[in-house]
Amino acid sequence: MTSSLMVAVPSNNPGGLTANISGHFGHCDLFTLITVQEGKIAAVDTVANLEHGAGGCVAPVNLLRDKGVGAIVVGGLGARPMQAFAEAGIAVYYADQAALSKVEEAVSGMLAGKFPQMQPEQTCKGDGNCHH
Repeated sequence: MTSSLMVAVPSNNPGGLTANISGHFGHCDLFTLITVQEGKIAAVDTVANLEHGAGGCVAPVNLLRDKGVGAIVVGGLGARPMQAFAEAGIAVYYADQAALSKVEEAVSGMLAGKFPQMQPEQTCKGDGNCHH
């Protein structure tokens, strides 16, 4: 039996492994979805982000849950979507935005265990000083 995991990375258009990582989870153009099987990239797809207003960052969480995502790699995240990811059973990994720029770097870093799972105290507080 093979182990499979779908990983989402907030991305700028056009998405894919060579796309730039989006600096803001809730307002990214789209999500690049990477299916990983036995530690290797098996498939790459994209899904457009949903339009939403301020405080509506739970809508993309539900979209990713419905697509079967099991993990996401982000450079920052607000408290509401962090809680929604926890409730949806989606693991959130933190990758410093200054350390990488491409989707492939985010996925390979996560698979190599370079990024910690994000903790609630690391979320953005809505004071405008967070770049996610």
